[in-house]
Amino acid sequence: MYKTTNKQLSKIEENMLIIIDQYKEEVNLVASHGQMLEDDQAKVSVMQIEREAGERVIELLHGEAMKWMNRFALTLNESQELPRLLDRAKAVADTYSALNEVHGLFDYCQHMVELMTHIIRSC
Repeated sequence: MYKTTNKQLSKIEENMLIIIDQYKEEVNLVASHGQMLEDDQAKVSVMQIEREAGERVIELLHGEAMKWMNRFALTLNESQELPRLLDRAKAVADTYSALNEVHGLFDYCQHMVELMTHIIRSC
């Protein structure tokens, strides 16, 4: 029969402990990778939520811009009230020698009216 000595048992035990330590390291590595995957999935989920929120904000802003452009278009195209009011204000400013800043504001408003007219007509 085969007889195992204490020295052999000690060596076997030492080898088994080494193998167990290796398995522990592999289990820890797998757990670490699993945690990294969970973290990455959480980041992806957050990014998807942020992207969807951004898309909703863009849709809301687009809707708001379209609402105001439509209102401006109605004013500009149907009644021509805004350009008429601007012309009247310029005439009053010329009559009373308004400050250059006031004339600058009127010029800016005129530019915006022309720009919006161009945008509306090109849509």
